[in-house]
Amino acid sequence: MKIGFIGCGNMARAIIGGIIKMQVAKPEDIFVSAHTEVSVKKAEADFSVNGCGSNTEVVKNSDIVFYAVKPQVYEEVISETAGSFTKEKVAVSIAPGKTLEWLGERMGSDIKIVRAMPNTPAQVGEGATAVCVNDAVKDSDLESVNRIFESIGRVYMLKESMMDGFISVCGSSPAYIYMLIDAMADGAVIGGIPKSQAIQLAAQAVLGSAKMVLETGIHPAELRDKVCSPAGTTIEAVRILEEMGFRSAVIEAEVECQKKSSSM
Repeated sequence: MKIGFIGCGNMARAIIGGIIKMQVAKPEDIFVSAHTEVSVKKAEADFSVNGCGSNTEVVKNSDIVFYAVKPQVYEEVISETAGSFTKEKVAVSIAPGKTLEWLGERMGSDIKIVRAMPNTPAQVGEGATAVCVNDAVKDSDLESVNRIFESIGRVYMLKESMMDGFISVCGSSPAYIYMLIDAMADGAVIGGIPKSQAIQLAAQAVLGSAKMVLETGIHPAELRDKVCSPAGTTIEAVRILEEMGFRSAVIEAEVECQKKSSSM
């Protein structure tokens, strides 16, 4: 399996790193192009992959091609490369707002197209990726693409109508969690803990809590209730969060995120 990347930013590099680490493909079977020669050279140096002088060169050498560029340049890059695509190749889009229909209109309805949305924790192997496909994609194609994304975390097959919701709860949400960790750390600083140590403590609390949800299968509300002892410290903290509109703020943020995603 030969894999190509048009664009070599943080997400592309995370996926390339996962592919190589999990031995999904060898470095010599990965082809990369980028907006600048510096980015290509860095990818060659860091991963021992094949740097290409053009986007079309990536397409011609690859079975699966990742379009890992900014949404605003998709039109230009697809126009440049569509002529090099054949029915045997698979195009993988990781841009928000670019639907299968939009992509198909520009690449051809008979081209195999996968729309995917990974998130930034992919950089540490704990990503979440949503995937949907057009009718041209075969089961064997999907299996190959999913193997790639499984090298950087978990994969979720979703209806395309759910992609904006996924972006709000997984794609953009690391930013919310970083804000939460920083706020929790500041609260600990008030309690006398140095900020650097407080960040570590807050991050571990978030990590552990997330693993409890994933590994036990218990509803988050039930897990919360297990921590809230009668007349205890936790229920007091929960009361303040509810009073300050914590849950509502998170929900409203996701709603606005979905609106923005659908308009891109």
